[in-house]
Formats: sequence, structure tokens, C-alpha cells
Amino acid sequence: MRVYENQLYREDIEYVSNLDLTWDLMKDSSILISGASGLVGSCLIDVIMHKNAAASLNCTVYALGRNEAKAKERFQYCWEDDNFFFISHDINAPLEIAGLDEIGYVLHMASNTHPVAYATDPIGTVTTNIIGTNNMLEFAVNHNARRFAFASSNEIYGENRGDVEFFDEHYCGYIDSNTMRAGYPESKRCGEALCQAYIKQKGIDVVIPRLTRSYGPTMLMSDTKAISQFIRKGVAGEDIVLKSAGTQYYSYTYVADAVAGLLTVLLKGECGSAYNIADESGDIMLKDLAEIIAQYSGKKVVFELPDDVEKSGYSTATKARLDGSKLKRLGWETKYAISEGLFRTISILREL
Repeated sequence: MRVYENQLYREDIEYVSNLDLTWDLMKDSSILISGASGLVGSCLIDVIMHKNAAASLNCTVYALGRNEAKAKERFQYCWEDDNFFFISHDINAPLEIAGLDEIGYVLHMASNTHPVAYATDPIGTVTTNIIGTNNMLEFAVNHNARRFAFASSNEIYGENRGDVEFFDEHYCGYIDSNTMRAGYPESKRCGEALCQAYIKQKGIDVVIPRLTRSYGPTMLMSDTKAISQFIRKGVAGEDIVLKSAGTQYYSYTYVADAVAGLLTVLLKGECGSAYNIADESGDIMLKDLAEIIAQYSGKKVVFELPDDVEKSGYSTATKARLDGSKLKRLGWETKYAISEGLFRTISILREL
């Protein structure tokens, strides 16, 4: 069984595709999505392709990625569909698509997003978020895109200085830029600044959804984030390994809710604005997160020291709770609290 054949996952896709959004803006249009095979990007494509089939949206998806074989396996169900095109491309090189003169929407989601990737490919982490973003923005300008969306991150807020409980979109915490680990948040910040420059100089319409720590059944098995490692252990029926005291207090978002937030920003957001995709029902300490998964699996939480590669890629932020009220004013709301999202994720992955 593949993920899109699972009943629970299909319910997620239908939930997002039935949201009260301005879908007409995407009708008979097109969208280019980098990072198409990623956790959030792949789910977004499933939603659009479902909407095409169920409601005649007729939105053509150009899915951008580096590994065609993996993409073909993931999107086998729509590989031959007239509204789906996979493009094998390294985002750090300028992009051209033969025969394509105009594009409706461009969504840049390609990025290293987990600790081992930060530690083993720090150059690629930075360049994808800066050079890759510039290439995607240039493509959007040259192809008269209706709107560009840059998928940013909760990491741009840096360390909580102890002055707030929640980060709103104007908060600016501390980041020690003279470290290898700073490459990810600093390049995301630079990517956002680049978007603002293109708005001013090129007149392009840009919105910035800021994703928090996302999880769900579309997660990649290579993902080394703590929550992903916990989930893999839970699916395998093994003890959950915690590699710290677990007092980090973060916001998490189930993938279907993250995609719902992305689409809300894409279709209803204001040009130049950033929006946190987060809800308090997804806020939890890492040790409590590990305990929930352990209870689901009938196992226990054990402590283990991380190796040097893992440790060098870890975030130093101890509290990163995001204020999602700005996005909620556009009509978005979360469907799955953290416990239910984890249950759905583990249930689906066990079936797979």
C-alpha cells in the first residue's frame, strides 16, 4: 500500500480539498512546486490532484525535484495525468521549462530541513535558501506568476530572549551567526529579505508562510528531526530514544493542517506579509511528545547521548512557540491537536 491509498490519509486530503478557500483563483491555472517530494510538498500535490479529479479544478502541477525515480514511485498514481509534470532539477541552477510561457503560482519549498542534513551539507543548506530562492523568484518574474510563496521556517525567530511566550511575525530573537548551525535560520531570513527586494524592485506578488515543525505520514524516512525519529521508533514498536533532557518547548503542526495553512496564505494572504502556521494545540515539550508516542506503542522512553554529527545539527532553541493568530484571521484553523496528529501518523505508517 502507498500512502495515498490509505483511508485515513485520504480523509486528510479530502478535508483540505473541501476547505472554504478561493479555489477559483487556481482553476484552469498552474503551480510550480519545488521540494515536491518532501513531507509538506507531496501532501500539497496530493490535495491539488484530488481537487482536479473531484472538482474539475484543472490546475496543472509542475513538481520540481532532484530524484526522478523516487518521485515516480511517490506520484505513481498521477504520473501520466495530463495535469502533472515532474521536472528533475537542482534548484541552485537557473530554471527554464520548455514550452512554458506563463505560470499561475510558484511555491518554493525545497530546503534541507533536518539536523543531519544541516551538519553534512551546510553549503547546500545555505545555497538552496538563497541562490535557489533567487532562481525561483527569477522564474516567477520571467513567467508572469500571479503569486510567489516562499516557505519559511519557525527557525528564523532564533532563541527566545525570555521576553515573550509566543513568537508573532515581528519577533526577532538571537542567532549566533558565526556557527555552522546558523546557516539554516540565517539563510531563511535572507530568503525572506530577498522576497521583499523582489516585491520592491520587480513588482512581484509574494507571500511568506512560516512553517513550524511539521510531521505526518508523508515524512521521509531519512528525516533526522527528533519527532521523526520518535515516530519511526513508534511505528517499529521500539523504545523511544530521547537524546536530551527533553525540556525544549516547541510548536508542531500535522501535515494536513500545514498544507491547509499554506493554501490559505497562498490564496488569501497579503502581499509582503509573513504568516505563522501554528496553533497552541500543537505545542508540547519534547519529553512529553516522546511519552505520548511511547504510550501509543506500549514502550518506554530511554535516554541516549547524540553522536557528534547529530549534535552539531541540533537547534539550540529551548522554547519556540508560534503565535498563529494572524493566519487565523484569514480563516485558518487547525483540525488535529498534537496527540491526534501523532496517532494518525503512526496508524497510517504502520499500515504502510
